[in-house]
This record gives sequence, C-alpha cells and structure tokens, in this order.
Amino acid sequence: MSASRFDAAVVGGGFFGCYFADHLARRGRSVVILEREPQLMTRASLVNQARIHRGYHYPRSLLTGIRSAANYARFSSDFANCVDASRPAYYAVARSNSNVTAQQYRRFCETIGVPVQPAAVKVRRLFSTETIEEVFAVDEIVFDAVKLRQEVTRRLAESGVTVRVSAPVSRIADGTLILENEEIAADEVFVCTYAGTNDLFTQSGIAALPLRHEFVEMALIEPPPELAGIGVTVMCGPFFSTIPFPSRGLHTLSHVRYTPHYAWSDPKTDAMAVFREFRRRTQYPQMIRDAVRYLPAIAAARYVESLWEVKTILPQSDANDSRPILYHRDTASPRVTVILGAKIDNVYDVCDVYDAEHASRSAV
Repeated sequence: MSASRFDAAVVGGGFFGCYFADHLARRGRSVVILEREPQLMTRASLVNQARIHRGYHYPRSLLTGIRSAANYARFSSDFANCVDASRPAYYAVARSNSNVTAQQYRRFCETIGVPVQPAAVKVRRLFSTETIEEVFAVDEIVFDAVKLRQEVTRRLAESGVTVRVSAPVSRIADGTLILENEEIAADEVFVCTYAGTNDLFTQSGIAALPLRHEFVEMALIEPPPELAGIGVTVMCGPFFSTIPFPSRGLHTLSHVRYTPHYAWSDPKTDAMAVFREFRRRTQYPQMIRDAVRYLPAIAAARYVESLWEVKTILPQSDANDSRPILYHRDTASPRVTVILGAKIDNVYDVCDVYDAEHASRSAV
C-alpha cells in the first residue's frame, strides 16, 4: 500500500490541532490534519465555557494568570470577528470556603496587570451579602465556537492545509499513520487528540503519559432577564460560573463540585469508551440549588439541556489549578510530539515552543 507523504501530520482537528497545522503551513510545510469526527472542532473545542481567560480565574497559579493576561489581547485581536466583548463580567469572592479573600484577589489581579474594580451597587444587589464578600467588575470576553470554526476552516484553506475528516488514526508506526484504508507518512507527527492521546499511544506501542481525565457536564440555561448577557464566576473553591454561550444564545452553568461526574488517571480507562458509554444523568438540580445561595436571581433560570465531554489535564493542575501546556516528544519515537493545552489561548505558547525548538535545530 503506497502512502501519501507530508512534512507534518496533525492528528486531531480541534482548535489546537487546526491552529497549529495552519501555523506550520504558513512556515512552508506541507501539512495534513486527520480528524476522526465528521467535522472539525466538534468536541472539546465546542463543549466548554467559551471563555477567553485573562487570568482572573487563576489566583492560585501566578504563572497561569500571567500567561493568560499576555495571550488575551493576542487572541482578542487575532479572532476579533469571533469574540463578543460586549458582555459585562463579574467575579465574586465567597465569604466561606474560598481559597482567597477579596483583598488577596484584588492584589492578585493587580500583580498580573488586569483591570479590576468594585462592581456597581445595582450589580452587587444581585448577590447574597451573607455568602459573598465582594463583587468585582472585570474585563473578560467570550467567543462564538461556530464562528471560530468557520474562521479556522477559512484559514486552513488559505494556507493550503489538507483536511481529512471522518479519518480516525488507528496507530502510528515510525512516522506512518495507519488509517482504515490507507497509510499517510510524515516527517513529523503532532498528536493533538486531547483526551484520546493515551488511547492512540497505547495502540501505537508508545509509552502512556500521566494524564488526568474528567467526564464533565456543561449545563445550558436561559438566564432570568436581570442576568441575561452577564458573566458571573464565584471564586475560589467549590463554586460555580454562569456565562454567555454565544453559539447557542444561552448561558452555561458549571460547578466545580457537580460538573465532573467521574474522574480517572490514564492508562486505567479508555477515555473514548467513557465518553460513549458513561450514563448521562444531569446534576443540574444540584448546581442550581447551590448557585442560588450566592446569586438568588438565578433561581428563575430555565434548564435547556446539557453538553458532555471528557476534560483532560496534567496531574499537577489538581494541586494548584494551573493550566500549563504539554509539548512532549517521545524519546523512543522522536518523530512523534504530543501537544496538550488546557485553555484555548494556550495555543500561542505551543507555537512559541515549536518555533524556538525549530530555530534551535536549524542553527545546528
């Protein structure tokens, strides 16, 4: 069987895989994306809060906060036609069970250089004074996942990336990707399959990575009029967020305690099998019951449906809520590099690491 050949193959057509493939193509590489789903960016790139983090969410990880603040302006400009900067956003600090006080939170925001100020009185009145210490107005935007997919697809066509959908890769063998009815050879293979990384590595005889997975539920709601278009996040502990979800004209509701339904570490369980087979029974009643304690007006929200996905993080993120990137080349399979990011704007850090590595190789 003859194999098509490319300079680089990207396995996984989520936002990270697509953006990185475009990045490679614009540097003169011939690139192919191989996506198992019938369409690009339909899994984790779609099922998330649609929040562009500016750093506000990470008071326990100064580095993550700093990197988020640095990448925020870049993403906002790069994808200006896909973001909505018109929605007001607020971060509230809980009186009990929070890992930070209001004073500490303000100091953190000032340290990473992001704007923060006390919310207006009419906004503060939406929150319970018994459970909330302070409410801050912040500058944070959301993106429309459908518009983002359209823009990314346009860029891939413009840069000449070959896109293959409904093309699951069964294994990788020395730079050759084995599909159901063909083989594709590449000088370099970049695995951007997120939750599916270790499944593919195991099938390919490559050592599994230490990853943590959660099977998560993202509830979609119609907020009451006084919360329409407003983003609210309660910090910093077992609390909740409700923010606009532009691609559906709804809000998401997520909860630190109730959004994850099941958690495990690789390589014990097949992540894709969990996604297919895990029983989907919503925990929205628990989410809304707790959220009302802090934001009473949300009691009038209407539940629409839930979106489900497997979320993957590095083990250290459990300890300090950090969101570092993973850019790892396997020593036994030097043509294969795995890329993992936890926030959409992490993609710039990935590209910077690749560019630095490529420049170093070229200098030798």
